[in-house]
Amino acid sequence: MQLNNLDPKQREAILHQNKRLLVLAGAGSGKTNTLIQKLLHLISEQEAKPSSILAITFTRNAANEMIDRLIMAGDDKKAYAAIINSKTISRQQKETHRLEWVKKTPWLSHLTVKTFHALCYQILRDSGGVSFDNKFRLLSDDDIDELKLDANKNIAPEKTADIFHKVLMEQCKKVDYLLKLKRYILDFYVDKSYTVQPNRSQAYANQISYTTLQGEKVKSKSERDIADWLFRHNIKYVYEPLVNMKDFHFRPDFLLPQANLFIEHVSDKSYKTKDKEQQFEIAGRKLVKTYEAMMHDSASFNKQMESLLAGQITTSLSQLASLRYEEALSGYQDKVSDFLKIVSRALSMIKSRALPLNKLLTSAGKHQHERVRIFYELAVPVMKAYQQYCTNKSYLDFDDLIIEVIHLLEKNDDIRQEYQQRYKHILVDEFQDVNGLQVKLLQLLLKPATQLFCVGDDWQSIYAFRGSEVDYIVNFKQHFQKSHVVKLITNYRSTSAIVEASTEVIKHNKFKIDKEITAHKQSSDKIQIYRAKEMESDGVSYLVEKVAQLQELGYPADEILILYRRSKMYKPFREALKEAGTEATGRTIHASKGLQAKVVFIIGLTDGSGGFPDIWLDDAVFRVIKEVDYDMLMEEERRLFYVALTRAEEQLHLITELGTESRFIDEIPPIYYLAKTAFSEPAHSHIGCSNCGSTAVMSFHKFCPACGAPQIATTDKTDQHAD
Repeated sequence: MQLNNLDPKQREAILHQNKRLLVLAGAGSGKTNTLIQKLLHLISEQEAKPSSILAITFTRNAANEMIDRLIMAGDDKKAYAAIINSKTISRQQKETHRLEWVKKTPWLSHLTVKTFHALCYQILRDSGGVSFDNKFRLLSDDDIDELKLDANKNIAPEKTADIFHKVLMEQCKKVDYLLKLKRYILDFYVDKSYTVQPNRSQAYANQISYTTLQGEKVKSKSERDIADWLFRHNIKYVYEPLVNMKDFHFRPDFLLPQANLFIEHVSDKSYKTKDKEQQFEIAGRKLVKTYEAMMHDSASFNKQMESLLAGQITTSLSQLASLRYEEALSGYQDKVSDFLKIVSRALSMIKSRALPLNKLLTSAGKHQHERVRIFYELAVPVMKAYQQYCTNKSYLDFDDLIIEVIHLLEKNDDIRQEYQQRYKHILVDEFQDVNGLQVKLLQLLLKPATQLFCVGDDWQSIYAFRGSEVDYIVNFKQHFQKSHVVKLITNYRSTSAIVEASTEVIKHNKFKIDKEITAHKQSSDKIQIYRAKEMESDGVSYLVEKVAQLQELGYPADEILILYRRSKMYKPFREALKEAGTEATGRTIHASKGLQAKVVFIIGLTDGSGGFPDIWLDDAVFRVIKEVDYDMLMEEERRLFYVALTRAEEQLHLITELGTESRFIDEIPPIYYLAKTAFSEPAHSHIGCSNCGSTAVMSFHKFCPACGAPQIATTDKTDQHAD
């Protein structure tokens, strides 16, 4: 095999014989090509048997790309490249061609090129019978297409979400659990918007309400607790009935019809009750009072309520309300679904870290916040029931695939040795994205003589929210003893300004491996930064006009990429582009990983909530499983910005807002960019509506957003003097 088309560092990586090798590949440095060439070199020069090679990717698309490039490497007539690059052949047709080419290429058909999940699926099917039913079916909420399964035989007839609902309903047959769940839903989903803010007026505070288990709104937490106590004990009540004992109308807090008894709750915020009490005496009606002091301890509160109502209620106070799941949570099923999504995500995190549920419940029980404590009291029984249900039905989800394979290899020496003997060369792409379970699997597949060849870039580790841990690549030598690192430091994708600016930005991270990346493309073009007066007005018009200009210059739509941190940022841009009749590939930055384009726009570059960086300390229930460090979150955001910057080949446009510029823009040295502000832009960005005069009309609008009238592109004279 010829290595003439490789640079010295790529060649070093391919020829290196170390048994534990990390190829640290900067953005645009040809990592995929290096991985492909390494694989080909093993077969052609080192005479490795294709069946002894395992190549692992993270997505099926990446696996397909690897297979495509291997096919094209042996296709002198370039026929396969024409098929794969064709825009008229469907994805399914390309898949069919791919399978046909693999079948007729013996050395390629013996290679194992799979995602982690597909590899584990195969191992369990082939060898998992000793530890799990190897006729298992896979829960298909995830991208099942990744595994190329026969859907009729291997996919479970139920969805993960349906199973969670089913086991939750079983738990809710216990009335105590059902009522605790309803209380949690009401407190933290329904009433969460009623939290008092320190700067709110007293008038606002008086409008706050709390939802009882019976479903009505009451004015205080104490009244809610009283109402819930009555409800749980199956005591009928009326909240704030309008009564007139003799002299005037008023509303006592509670009426208990079956006892002909009124309850009045007294707190420091209550109006004086003297006049009301006189009315009860005159009318000869029964009144008992509760006080705020008795509300602070639940055990004391229960005893005092029982004492107050002793002899007043004929039915037993210990009788719990008889409820069904459907009626108790009627109208709140969307909130229940949201709760179960959190339970499902938490369970996935727990599995990836191999945490015992009972230990986690004990730990959560010591948490300072009641919401977190109650969440795990409710969630852990559901998690246990879900796992038991799946085991009973021989169902596995994607998390279970790798967990079961790890158990299989740990507990069965003969099976582990079989796979260790089979795979003498293991190649891993995108190593920066691995999590603890995946590293554990790799370690179980390795023996001292196995060659591990990993390719990745710690600067592009952006999937911590999925469980990936950048520590495995940063501290590769600690996790894999006697290892060696080769750095690919030439960027072949982007211009020098983009490469050098992005490198300067990432230098602000502390937890990284230092690399001095150089650009193969030398260019005098600089990054363009636009500081809008308002992101959704002139920021939008700037992008629309630039895209139109680029397309007039001959740039196709698929060579213009618009990136954003969160999907909601793109909405006004997408609508404006559509209205202008302009075509603009939009992607979240996470979804852009692996893509590149001649021109890239990054929008929404403002500081603070909803901007970029977008530091949001995740729900506290997850921090019980894995503690979150603010500085590490900021470093991940910076790596995400680095990924966005390095998607651009020729032009890079950053759109921010004057006065709220993202701190990441401040980290780009001025030598690498040219900046424009809204006040220096041409006047043609804004026009007034010819019908209603609305100043919301932009030059690209065909119809007024305010009144809908057709527009004639005339410049708003007031904007001519804006600067």
